[in-house]
Amino acid sequence: MKYYSISEAAEQWNLTPRRLQQLCSSGAITGAIRDGRSWRIPSNASVPIQRPNRKRTKTLLPLPIGIADYKIASTEYYYVDKTMLIRDFLDRRPKVSLFTRPRRFGKTLNMDMLRVFFEKRQEDTSIYFQNKKIWKCGEEYRSYQGQYPVIFLSLKDTKFDTWEATLNTISKLIQEEFGRHSELADNPDCNPVEKEYYRIIAAGTSDEVELSRSLAILSSMLCKAYRKEVVIIIDEYDTPIQQGYVKGFYDNAIGFIRNLFSGAFKDNPNLAFGFLTGILRVAKESIFSGLNNLKVNTIMDERYNEYFGFTRREVLDLLAYYGQKDKLDEVCEWYDGYDFGGRGIFNPWSVINYVDENFTPKAFWQSTGSNEIIGDILSSASPETMENLRKLMQGETITALVDTDVIYPDVKRNQSSIYSFLLMAGYLKNAEILPQNDGSYLCKIAIPNKEIAFVYAKEIIERAQPIHAESSANIIKAAILGKDTEALKSGLEQFLLQTISVYDTSSEAFYQGLLIGLCAILNDRYIVRSNRESGLGRFDIQLSPIQKNMPGFIFELKSSKNPSEDLDKLANNAIQQIKDKKYDAEMREQGCSEIIHIGIAFRGKEVAIRSDKQ
Repeated sequence: MKYYSISEAAEQWNLTPRRLQQLCSSGAITGAIRDGRSWRIPSNASVPIQRPNRKRTKTLLPLPIGIADYKIASTEYYYVDKTMLIRDFLDRRPKVSLFTRPRRFGKTLNMDMLRVFFEKRQEDTSIYFQNKKIWKCGEEYRSYQGQYPVIFLSLKDTKFDTWEATLNTISKLIQEEFGRHSELADNPDCNPVEKEYYRIIAAGTSDEVELSRSLAILSSMLCKAYRKEVVIIIDEYDTPIQQGYVKGFYDNAIGFIRNLFSGAFKDNPNLAFGFLTGILRVAKESIFSGLNNLKVNTIMDERYNEYFGFTRREVLDLLAYYGQKDKLDEVCEWYDGYDFGGRGIFNPWSVINYVDENFTPKAFWQSTGSNEIIGDILSSASPETMENLRKLMQGETITALVDTDVIYPDVKRNQSSIYSFLLMAGYLKNAEILPQNDGSYLCKIAIPNKEIAFVYAKEIIERAQPIHAESSANIIKAAILGKDTEALKSGLEQFLLQTISVYDTSSEAFYQGLLIGLCAILNDRYIVRSNRESGLGRFDIQLSPIQKNMPGFIFELKSSKNPSEDLDKLANNAIQQIKDKKYDAEMREQGCSEIIHIGIAFRGKEVAIRSDKQ
């Protein structure tokens, strides 16, 4: 009699391995026999009748928005297979690996995937990989599955205003991880001192010194109990460090994390492999001092460049699955553009939200985390840095030295480090890279896509000055939507009076950057473009409506330093330029039936506005 494995039978019957395992366990498949932790199924067995499954085959899988649990994501949702990360790791097997990527690029889900793959559990977790790419790579890789005790901590939610609250949360996370390994409490292989230590941590009565040794002690106990070295995974390790920098407890966070990691990763005889993720490397604070077996993988490195974020092929497959393959160009325009080690990468969070929101482009990424540090950094930005940021906002590239070892205090002390931070954090992309001998990179950097242009305007340009009286911004938004020229003039004047110095108002480009930043608050209704060719020239700013029943707007700006020049006349000249150059041609081609022309003339903090409708 010929027998199929679970994965072979699952493919034949169009079922998931997990579902087939359940059917075998329940006795629904006649003749199935137990084979270790899995099953063998007779080739002549009948396909089980599963009426609910027939219905499900007609229903598209939901998208894993906010799902960081690998078991759930890979079996109940549309899952983009990143399991070849495991193969690439096992081919090299560095003792400790650090992956630095922007937020919401799949770090936590990938770390949970590694946990499920390596962790030795009573249940057969191989079923979560038998229909994945890694399983087809052969026994040399499959033999690592389910073989190690694992310690897993995610620090992504340790965002508090004080060190006391932060430490308390880390203590509870470590307490929960000790509780997850409750088999150690009375394990005969662990000595009385270790058991007492376990009791203190599990009860939540430990102090900071005891907590700093917790990972070292837990790995020792697990190694004794399982007679196998431990895999330690720390996700978003630098979240409390970033929060400490913003809230004033940076030294506390650095000191504690250094001690915690020293016990876990430095000269730990009980360590098999270690994995960490974060946004920055944070190397100069000596967190990883003496750890000569650490392999750092940044966005500049080719290694692992396809496993965090979506590749073009993965996006195309996703769109095809949901029946919208023709949307690729729009997705590219909005969410592509990142360069990780020479490979083009899409923002995965934004792509799945775009599909979930009925293929409507929006700036989904801007609300996914705190950007307080950006306001803090840019509050002291030099005029030269601010001018470069405005150039980026207008679609230009600038050349800057990028240091992947950038740390939070350096960003504020060293103006050139701002670009390194923005690049590592996902606000900029590498347009061209030339490595330098000192480990830094000379890069041409730019804004990657439309989404980040909105995020840039809202989260960076707005925070770069002590601007943005909220009431003024809302007045301006309401005036634009209501096509109210007088209210727009009043709002702009109020905004300028409250927020800028007359020394800032040196050029038309200044006012253009300012207005682009303000228009970003309309990104739920409009696509904001600047300096783009249309008709017979290049308009200053265009607001193209997302919904075609909304009016479109063309802004042409003028500035003057002549105290006797008539600003009203200058604003009228701007309107005439829009007409003569046919700047509204692009929106007309897009079917926009109502287009408002707005001419704005500035002089210092004075404003004149004229408008007409075409």
